[in-house]
Amino acid sequence: MPVKNRFAELHAEITAWRRDLHEHPEIMFDTIRTAGVVADKLREFGCDDVIEGIGRTGVVGVIKGKQNDSGKVIGLRADMDALPIDEQTGLDYASKTPGAMHACGHDGHTAMLLGAAKYLSETRNFDGTVIVIFQPAEEGGGGGKVMCDDGLMDRWGIQEVYGMHNWPGQPLGKFAIRPGPFFAATDVFEVMFEGKGGHAAKPHDAIDTTVMAASAVQALQTIASRNADPVDQLVVSVTSFRTNSETFNVIPQKVEMLGTVRTLSPAMRDLAEKRISEICQGVAATFGGTAEVNYIRNYPVMVNSEEQTEFAAKVARSVTGECAEAPLVMGGEDFAFMLEERPGAYILVGNGDTAMVHHPEYNFNDEAIPVGCSWWAEIVEQRMPAA
Repeated sequence: MPVKNRFAELHAEITAWRRDLHEHPEIMFDTIRTAGVVADKLREFGCDDVIEGIGRTGVVGVIKGKQNDSGKVIGLRADMDALPIDEQTGLDYASKTPGAMHACGHDGHTAMLLGAAKYLSETRNFDGTVIVIFQPAEEGGGGGKVMCDDGLMDRWGIQEVYGMHNWPGQPLGKFAIRPGPFFAATDVFEVMFEGKGGHAAKPHDAIDTTVMAASAVQALQTIASRNADPVDQLVVSVTSFRTNSETFNVIPQKVEMLGTVRTLSPAMRDLAEKRISEICQGVAATFGGTAEVNYIRNYPVMVNSEEQTEFAAKVARSVTGECAEAPLVMGGEDFAFMLEERPGAYILVGNGDTAMVHHPEYNFNDEAIPVGCSWWAEIVEQRMPAA
């Protein structure tokens, strides 16, 4: 079953939706306009029910098939939020909101799922119920968890859940997926080093926190190189220093260090948390200071279920003829929270040779729309076939 003809017919319309969303990006949970557009369109399509305010600004649409003998309920999820980036694409439909940009393609994800919802509402050629899920705050806000905490899965009896993300560098419209751990857990850490401030010309009268922090950066790299099993994936990155001094001749009393940890297993996550604390406190003590470590567990590892991944790949092959094995991704994805609650799968669709996501020159490739919409529709029609 190739790309559906209906999505070729709707391509220009869905593209217009996507570009409108691109012009009006909204960050985190502040997806007020976006959620309103989504809810209005779902009602226009004739969804059986449209519910707003799930997970603060999330939207849920209910579409019932011609039959409901199977009792199956499948969730399809798209993210709606943008990033705090100034756009540099020069597009006619570039962001009109300073400091906000759809630099990850969530405008495309939302538009594709809306296109699938329109088609499914028109045809209803399936046996069961589809729950279309439009989520805010994927970019660091944990909107997926907030929607789950708001009763998303239990309220509508969702049994399986599927997600999709565009992927620059992957051939346009081609799919890739992998079972098991796929996207990494994305923890963060804050370390406050405290010593004794002083004049930069008299370092012997101070306890230098900059030396402590600099030494800690080097030592933290040994977690991956000397503590972790080489076959396990682990990234420890220090990303920022802040001090209570911004002048040339003062040794600061305090230095705050920020960083992130990426792992693909609970064992590596535990190891990183333990060693970061031990190393930072040990380094600080060596120089006569102290270190207060705050390790924050953020998004968990996103794990694709075996059966649902095999099915999602089969559907992808039915749409485009092939589905590649995706690489492990050390970036995070809060669809992980939904996959902790229900079995399901997350797939990548190629965005072609474009700037990478989170880049100010990135843009979602509208030529991927018919392929993505067809995959969503086929997930429903093949998983819940009508008699």
